[in-house]
Amino acid sequence: GRKLKAIRNVVYWAIIEGDVINSADGLLFTCEEEMILARQPFNPYRPKRELVVGLGVEEPPAFTSAMRDSLMHKAPDVGGAEFLLFLSRIHPKKGVDLLIKAFNKVKSTLGGSKLVIAGPGLESAYGAEMKKLADAGNETPSFISFPGMLSGDSKWGAFYCSEAFVLPSHQENFGIAVVEALACGKPVLISNQVNIWREIVETGSGIVAEDTEEGSITLLSKWSKLSRDEKITMGRCARKLFETNFAVIPAANRLLDALRN
Repeated sequence: GRKLKAIRNVVYWAIIEGDVINSADGLLFTCEEEMILARQPFNPYRPKRELVVGLGVEEPPAFTSAMRDSLMHKAPDVGGAEFLLFLSRIHPKKGVDLLIKAFNKVKSTLGGSKLVIAGPGLESAYGAEMKKLADAGNETPSFISFPGMLSGDSKWGAFYCSEAFVLPSHQENFGIAVVEALACGKPVLISNQVNIWREIVETGSGIVAEDTEEGSITLLSKWSKLSRDEKITMGRCARKLFETNFAVIPAANRLLDALRN
């Protein structure tokens, strides 16, 4: 099946898509990594211009105590502890297993911080497997919380009340949740398969590693070694990156400039 798809793509490129791409005035991309990856699979690939215009993400609502209360209602086992946040689908593609294994190995270095794994998919076979994996490496009460899907106040409460956002995904085109974390001034600990990883590294807005168990251990270990001031600085860089690259107005302005030129 995969081989047939590859052949189909090559034929489609040769007959139709190649001409469309190479005759266009320019190609627009949401991030630098997306632009780099686009150059690899097809030949001849000769766009006249390549422009990174970003993707505008809405400003989050301002923090309120109702957000914290809503989160605590959904995740009472977190209590008043500090926590790292995973907020995405509970799916093999997202590297949830890597994160749980890594957290269980290094949690003693995290100063009592918990891990919140929020998102749809908890009721799936994979979700059940992840709960077992979490329980296997934890004492009671568990240091890993599974509140299920969060939305509205509970979702924003999770972002704002977290220390940092973690996503060791195996593939992520853009990662809206990563950008929402940046918008809330939170450092992001991500794999280099999340396509905005270059922007994160360049601005010091988080930590990036491979999408492996060892890579996930690196994310959490490096985080644990940062001083409080370094974590605060990283959060400020995160917010600045959102304002510069991913907020709606600068993204819209870049798109308008690209169209004008």
